[in-house]
Amino acid sequence: MKALRTHALRIPSRFQKWGLALVLAFLSASLQAQPAVEMADQFRADGKIRVVVGVIVIIFVGLLVYIIRLDRKVKRMEEDNAPS
Repeated sequence: MKALRTHALRIPSRFQKWGLALVLAFLSASLQAQPAVEMADQFRADGKIRVVVGVIVIIFVGLLVYIIRLDRKVKRMEEDNAPS
């Protein structure tokens, strides 16, 4: 007896891209409808929102520097181990 094979439905890539774009559009629209957060309003009123934004910027800059340095190290290792 031959084993039955099930084939997955193949969707063309352009439909996948449009479907993903549509899902992300609906998701972003639903996330924007969130009510105001009291903590953020309090930070703005106290003037501490700049501190929060500053800390977030420092974290992102640190991650960016780390990724750039790591990429340079990997490139250097690849060049050293490349076959001649």
